[in-house]
Amino acid sequence: MRPENLLARALPLALSTVLVALLPGTVVAVGLDTAVDTQAPTRPGRPSCSDIGEVGLTLRWGAATDNVGVTAYDLNEHGNKFVEVPGSSTSKVLTGLAPNTTYDLTVIARDAAGNTSPASPVADCTTKPSSDTTSPTEPGTLSAAGVTANTVDLTWGASTDDRAVTAYHIRSGSAVYRTVTGATTSTLTSLACDSPYTLDVVARDAAGNVSEPSNSVTFTTKACTTGGGVPSSVATLSSGWTIPWGTYWMPDGKTALVTERDDFRVRKVAKDGTKTQVGTVPNAVTTNGEGGLLGVAVDPKWETNHYVYFMHTASEGNRVVRMTYDGSRLSDYKVLLQGIKKNRYHDGGRLLFGPDGYLYVSTGEAQTPDLAQDKNSLNGKILRTTTDGKPAPGNPFGNYVYSLGHRNPQGLAFDRDGRLWEAEFGNNSKDELNLIKPGADYGWPTCEGTCSVAGMTNPKATWNVSEASPSGIAIVRNVVYMASLRGERLWRIPINGNAESVGTPTAYYVGTYGRLRTVTKVPGADQLWLSTTNCDNNGNEPDGSDKVFRIQLK
Repeated sequence: MRPENLLARALPLALSTVLVALLPGTVVAVGLDTAVDTQAPTRPGRPSCSDIGEVGLTLRWGAATDNVGVTAYDLNEHGNKFVEVPGSSTSKVLTGLAPNTTYDLTVIARDAAGNTSPASPVADCTTKPSSDTTSPTEPGTLSAAGVTANTVDLTWGASTDDRAVTAYHIRSGSAVYRTVTGATTSTLTSLACDSPYTLDVVARDAAGNVSEPSNSVTFTTKACTTGGGVPSSVATLSSGWTIPWGTYWMPDGKTALVTERDDFRVRKVAKDGTKTQVGTVPNAVTTNGEGGLLGVAVDPKWETNHYVYFMHTASEGNRVVRMTYDGSRLSDYKVLLQGIKKNRYHDGGRLLFGPDGYLYVSTGEAQTPDLAQDKNSLNGKILRTTTDGKPAPGNPFGNYVYSLGHRNPQGLAFDRDGRLWEAEFGNNSKDELNLIKPGADYGWPTCEGTCSVAGMTNPKATWNVSEASPSGIAIVRNVVYMASLRGERLWRIPINGNAESVGTPTAYYVGTYGRLRTVTKVPGADQLWLSTTNCDNNGNEPDGSDKVFRIQLK
């Protein structure tokens, strides 16, 4: 057979082709129109764990299929990617795990075009307790220098261990401000200005054994130089909650509605903290993860129509619904928007009315990253709807979508200039604070944090996921306050006047109150309400342990 015929058989023609002469008597077909692969792989089979040891295990799963081919599997722990393996593999030996720890493991398949499957079912696997019971020695003398309004330089002496020191924790009491590996110095940043600190350092080994603390150092950061007020006094406003999630003030500013995620209850809370149950939301279910009864919003015209809105997980997915609230009880459940996919994690859920009178809805990508880039999907988006559940006029794509490329957004707030800000969970690298613009693409899953990909909009601020994992945000006096779950702190981020940028973030209450879910401005006062969700699967506190705090700004 002639060589050109072999080549022609080896190269399938696309929809349109042109013949290009390479050598006399030889031609090849070059495609002008290349078919785009948009078909995602199938869902991988249920994972299982074997060979479980103190610091490792073997994870196996059923193979996914794809019209072209599976090129990789992403392995996720609690919804966050931590390793990938080739598409030819259906097992992975995981090492470097912590002893006596439960890992929530799922698998997502990818093809060469970047299409991703839905997440597999979950495998909960617990490593064995460690046989190493020897703690590292106490770290050497800790010293502090170079104190500014927001930073301090720390140095300490090295610890020793019978096996190895894996990390140092810089602490205030039991709250960890920073984890340091491979060094005995650190510049601690994001401190609150004009605030006293007492810090020590402990060493940790791979088994989780912790040393005795070093000596303590005490200092006070320099005076505040930024305007907009700073958090001062904190008081417990209300206790006895179980995963309070959404908070929204009534138009008269006297009471707020607060949802509880896993019990589907709605309570009204007065400014003095008195709480009264006004009903439950029908058809709500949990996902044993992040789904359930999530956000709440009150119609700007509530005094005439008595409408309130909820986002919740249902049997088929996540919904936006409308109910009637007469000031005492809920009634008249009506579905406004369905078709938002659900999963154990990444369900979004925040609701907020804008100054334009339309309802803004944050949705997660339901552990299916490709949905975030699909303009025809409701997932991984900020949606904008009318109060009847229709796409709001002027939406950039003529449907519900207002912005796209989001992973798991849970914070929404408008600033004094009517601009929409959003806080969003990252995967295993960076959490984000974004300034939302209609039609903009915020990058996920192509980008996490700042990147240089054309067409993607970069965040205004980012954090390591261990320091944030943000949920609700509020804006008071042109300052963003961001509640953080894993980071267990309240971030203060000043907006630079009317500019599209922010100043240096600073952290308050690090580790003091646990996992912080929702922060809300109190009408008519320089105050915030701040709620915890320490009763969730990551906090593991008993039901009824959560609280709502009142914070005074000075």
